Amino acid sequence: MADLETFAARARTTGRLGIDTEFMGEGRYRSLLCVAQVAVERDDGESDVEVLDALDPALDPAPLAGVLADPDVEVVMHAGRQDVALLRRTWSTQVTNVFDTQVAAGFTGRGAQMGYEALLHSVLGVRLRKSASFTRWDARPLTGEQISYAREDVLQLVQLADALQRELAERGRLGWAREECRALESVTDTRDLDVVFGKLPRIGGLDPPVRAVARELIEWREETAQAADRPVSSVLPDAPLVEIARRRPRDIPRLQQIRGLNEQTLRRRGRDILAAVERGRDREPIPRDGDKPIAADPRDGPAIALCEALTRARTYEAGLAYELVAARADLERIVRSVRSGAPEPDVRTLGGWRRELVGSELLDLLGGALSLRIGDDRRLEVGPGR
Repeated sequence: MADLETFAARARTTGRLGIDTEFMGEGRYRSLLCVAQVAVERDDGESDVEVLDALDPALDPAPLAGVLADPDVEVVMHAGRQDVALLRRTWSTQVTNVFDTQVAAGFTGRGAQMGYEALLHSVLGVRLRKSASFTRWDARPLTGEQISYAREDVLQLVQLADALQRELAERGRLGWAREECRALESVTDTRDLDVVFGKLPRIGGLDPPVRAVARELIEWREETAQAADRPVSSVLPDAPLVEIARRRPRDIPRLQQIRGLNEQTLRRRGRDILAAVERGRDREPIPRDGDKPIAADPRDGPAIALCEALTRARTYEAGLAYELVAARADLERIVRSVRSGAPEPDVRTLGGWRRELVGSELLDLLGGALSLRIGDDRRLEVGPGR
């Protein structure tokens, strides 16, 4: 292994670092970082690569962690959302100035979810030998095949970023791509218990005291899963958790009557579940959410279809992947808010570069200031409204 201080210094000199990770998530509370492969450019334009064993207790990642947090160093990744979360948590660092080549590809008209191998071949004409992707990255020692695989995953990553940035600059979309990549800097794999609680089945319709028990069970489940390094669903699945909260059993026989609890769970955790239920009884009741979403209306369908048509036309003209700009759920919320006279919804389509591209036009279209028609060349034309 090279001196990481020297490697980090070279990254600061060149102003760029390519990085990818290999991890194991199966059967764990959160994914385990196993390998980090990093690339730094040489003077000849090629890259030197280091494959780091993240499970080696002798590894001190501090020099590279400092580089990841340095806003003057561009951190190049591909589909880096989980990589960023893992590195932030495992190496106790920030990850700034991210340039994600998968995100960037969407702004060139390629698919928004294009894989690294396909993108590398599309842009640079390079083919990879994907031979070790589903191996046990937590087993030691690493095999020569695994090390070669990890090395290949970043060998041309910086060069791929260069090519994409040149293409984006020519299209006038580089700023948009960078804006989108900035959102990755705050990604985390820390579970938000408010979000977890809000997604429980039927939770919105339960009485406040029942909701308080469910919240206590959520917190107990999270602590138990984290301590055992097991998926939360293996500790207590959502459906029986809600049913336990609803019934609030006081003893094991009543707990046994609830579907979805296997004998092993009852034997190992039954008493702990009952204790959590009792704590939940003593909690302050949790009121139902006061602000209900605007109800759907079947008559919204044509307006949503018009919004989708306009969005697809603008993304096609701009050479962007449609998925980068809007999802049907975004358009549904926009249509409902305009129909009801509610404030603008907090959806990505109405923010930043997306608003510039099509968001403002969507609001004008729904407000009657714009109209759509099919022109002689079969392309969508936008004109004044009524």
